Amino acid sequence: MASSTYNQQWQEAHDEVLDLMDLETISATQFKAQDTVESALQHLTILYIKYTQIFRKLEDSYDQIVHPQKRHVLRVVLDGVIGRVLELKAQMVELDSSDFVHFDDILLDIKLTPADMEMPIPRYYVSNEAKKLKERSKLLDSLIAKRDASLHTQELETPLTFEEAIVIVQVAERARQGRLRAKFMAEIRRQEEQDRRMQERTEPDMEANDAATVIQRVFKGFRTRRQTKRDALRELVFIGMAHPEQPGKDNPVALAAGNCQRRKVIQAQNELEYQQALVSIKQKLHEVEGPDMRENMQDQIRQWFIEQRDQTGKFPDIPDADDGGSARIFKADAGKGGAGGDGGDGDGGEPAASEESGGGKKGKK
Repeated sequence: MASSTYNQQWQEAHDEVLDLMDLETISATQFKAQDTVESALQHLTILYIKYTQIFRKLEDSYDQIVHPQKRHVLRVVLDGVIGRVLELKAQMVELDSSDFVHFDDILLDIKLTPADMEMPIPRYYVSNEAKKLKERSKLLDSLIAKRDASLHTQELETPLTFEEAIVIVQVAERARQGRLRAKFMAEIRRQEEQDRRMQERTEPDMEANDAATVIQRVFKGFRTRRQTKRDALRELVFIGMAHPEQPGKDNPVALAAGNCQRRKVIQAQNELEYQQALVSIKQKLHEVEGPDMRENMQDQIRQWFIEQRDQTGKFPDIPDADDGGSARIFKADAGKGGAGGDGGDGDGGEPAASEESGGGKKGKK
């Protein structure tokens, strides 16, 4: 499928999540204490089914979307939906007092099958944890090998009695004699088979009609079996239980599998480029925008010192860290900039005069 298909599927799942959040908000306000356990369990079951369907859509979209920023946002939503599904399942288990909740009646009402309720393992979990799973498998194999080696050494360290040693030797000797006897009998059977074939070769050749009959019989059997197999496959395709056979290049299943693998490769490449771009863009901002930003901040701090000196007659101290430090200076400047349009309507002309004096001194500087 195309990328637009998965984007549309993501949008549909997002709209369904918003609808369910509104439904849960309304249900929480309308839920009454006198409601029965059956009604509450039915309500939670419907939410669980809908969240499960949303999870399947989001997981499918996350597995195939190649845009790195979209995948990061989608991962947050997907983890939230998984958490909500677990919460609903815990609530249903608590209400029903059973680890197994039956959805038969509700699935029948909303026309769904049990296959639609299966909770698959997220594919991103398997792919992201592949390295850890492989290391764990190697660790388990090494532990099993060490255990087998220790058991073998323990068996060897145990001393054998004279009777046990005799029994082991007898078993080995009987096994050797049995192998030799089987080999001798196989040689005899092979020799008898060769003699029989030699006798058959000495018989007169088959007539042409008989040979043609044998060939026809073998070919007709092969053709009938092939036609029967084709008819059976055609019947399965007709009732929708099998896919029609198509050449390798035109097989939609093979094409879909190839597209999935290609998207996985593109996802890895885009993620690597995205992580590299985060570092390079941050470094570029430090090199290009950093000097301009530093100069602007220094100008603002100088202007603040000049304005405070004009108002109080002396240079002020930088605010303490508890009061916000130098960040308080920029907040004060931002507040003045936002309220600058109302300065003339205040307590008279004194603020305007101070601003004019500050502006004049700045111009002289």
